[in-house]
Amino acid sequence: MRTSPATANPRKLTSTSGKGARKSGIDAAIRARLQQATPGQVFSPGDFADLGGRPAVDKVLSRLAASGQIRRIARGLYDVPREHALLGPLLPAAQDIARALADKGSLRLQPSGAYAANLLGLTEQVPMKLAFLTDGASRVVQVGNQAILLKHTTPRNMVTAGRISGLVIQALRHLKQDNVDSQTITRLRARMTIDDKKVLLADAQLAPAWIGEVMRHIASEER
Repeated sequence: MRTSPATANPRKLTSTSGKGARKSGIDAAIRARLQQATPGQVFSPGDFADLGGRPAVDKVLSRLAASGQIRRIARGLYDVPREHALLGPLLPAAQDIARALADKGSLRLQPSGAYAANLLGLTEQVPMKLAFLTDGASRVVQVGNQAILLKHTTPRNMVTAGRISGLVIQALRHLKQDNVDSQTITRLRARMTIDDKKVLLADAQLAPAWIGEVMRHIASEER
């Protein structure tokens, strides 16, 4: 995870005075790392693997969660809660949860369906289930009242994962060809940088034929 607590302070701690000291060292090292974390960051026990064995890390995280210093948001996932003056603790952003899930399992994830369309501003309502394509196993992760759906897909569908082209492809698939008009193209074109358009042109051949044609229109100069 690029901005995970695990990368905030990458130095490893070594034991110098026996098993008890090692346990204490793991506790202190995890606490020190979390102090550098930004509110809202999501992480898993694997982010602290360089500090000690999984059972010891799990025990420290469980104690910290029980004391309210961190929050367990799903099985194997924690965050440093963000506080709102009126609303209290806020749930982490879906993209941060997805990133932590990807890092935890060495997976690739690609937003799909209504969520992809929402991220591109093509729909206003955030879906209750946020769908991601993945090269890992299918599963549902429930965080509060938000469900994150991971759907296993073919390698072909993951070729553009993580690129703007992948997001556009999945959004257009969700909208379907009959619902994609000149207004849709104009809205997408307005969101694209010059570099984004270059990626769309390069990846148009990887999309279904009609979506590839739309991607070329988005990347072209407005006439």
